[in-house]
Amino acid sequence: MAGSRTASTTRDAALVAAINSVRALHLLPKLSLDFRLARAARFHSLDMLRYDYFAHGDFGGRMTRFHVRGRLFEENLAWSSGVMSANVTVADWLASPPHRATLLDPSLRRIGVATPVGAFRGWSTATLVTADFAGS
Repeated sequence: MAGSRTASTTRDAALVAAINSVRALHLLPKLSLDFRLARAARFHSLDMLRYDYFAHGDFGGRMTRFHVRGRLFEENLAWSSGVMSANVTVADWLASPPHRATLLDPSLRRIGVATPVGAFRGWSTATLVTADFAGS
């Protein structure tokens, strides 16, 4: 179920726009925002900030917990000291074959992202990015 029933930041919107721009360059359909994916992504990014770790964790369990529907799920993560821009995040993912494959997977149709900023791994300001994707 797509929709905007979750808080989205300017950074979140910029990341989705950057991802959809890259998909358009490859003649792929835009990803639509999914409030369940966005809630799952926000939960995960905030959890990583709170408990100072960087890992996918129980991704399947998180999709179940947030009632995300679909047969195909993927997740890209990123972090950087300071405030990480959407273009840098997408460029980094495009340079990594597994992350690039996720961004350009034509089976994926929905997305939810979170880009909170906080203290992480000794940095007073860091960005923790979670992008969750789903397909039919």
